Amino acid sequence: MPKPVAVIVGHHGATERVYPPAIRARLAEFADIRAADLEDEEFARQPELLASTELLMGTWGMPVLDAEFLARMPRLRGVFYGAGSVKGFTRDAFWERPLVLSAAPAANAVPVAEFTVAAIILSLKKVWQHLFDAKTHRRWERLKDLPGNYHTTVGLVSLGLIGRLVAERLRAFDHRVLIYDPFVPESTIRALGAEPATLAEIFAQSDAISLHTPWLPETVGIIHAGLLETMKPHATLLNTARGAIINEDDLFSVLKKRPDLAAFVDVTYPEPPAADSPFYTYPNIFITPHIAGSMDDECGRMGELVVEEARRSVMGETLQHAISREQLARMA
Repeated sequence: MPKPVAVIVGHHGATERVYPPAIRARLAEFADIRAADLEDEEFARQPELLASTELLMGTWGMPVLDAEFLARMPRLRGVFYGAGSVKGFTRDAFWERPLVLSAAPAANAVPVAEFTVAAIILSLKKVWQHLFDAKTHRRWERLKDLPGNYHTTVGLVSLGLIGRLVAERLRAFDHRVLIYDPFVPESTIRALGAEPATLAEIFAQSDAISLHTPWLPETVGIIHAGLLETMKPHATLLNTARGAIINEDDLFSVLKKRPDLAAFVDVTYPEPPAADSPFYTYPNIFITPHIAGSMDDECGRMGELVVEEARRSVMGETLQHAISREQLARMA
């Protein structure tokens, strides 16, 4: 029986990281890799290849799968996206065809959770403030009033893939963990060794608050001055989700009035921030350039996941990371 035709599409550089040689070899065991490392426009210029493609293995830089593009791919059976959100390339026409869609947000959640837990632990020791103080003032001094990592409170906002992994990893530490997610049963939160809480309780009681809320119309600006002003002394707000969920003007205003507070953010809105943004100048705001997610060799974890999903599809097995149109409405 001939192997299904597979094509690897995405930005140059990204495809090599997501689908390195070992993972391509795994794909070749059950698929005929007809072409690889094609940019979306390069793929679009090859009608014969489009017509023969059955398994579309993608990553960042996917072509938009609208009605016109899909009409050129009559044999397409499944799309396997070695990255996170699929909203950028799926259109209504995609859901009108009986296509399999699987993606790798679960794999991308791993490095984000690792990064977040490390940032929480360091934030509770005021590491960012110590670094800033040492570099700026050239002094060796321990700052006072640091919360530390014994019987302090960590608040998690939203319990999706990343939030859940963070909660699981925090069980190794001596923290009280509060979780806010109105869509998750209290029993699920308690099973993670955490306590359900309101958003107001999270901000008023936590020494470190970590945001994991997806960027949806109803979550834009969900973190505002009314919450930020209630943060307990010397607390830190961490954001590895999306910048738009914070009202950034409110954040700047509150942190200017409350120098005891800190913000550690890996995401902003827009990205990157404007050159004159307070993100670059406030002494109690610390930023990294959206590095929490899969970077360089970490990207291979995503390719490994979707290649295994493609194998399941070819073999008629149940997919573990399939995405439906209904699920997409609640995803970032």
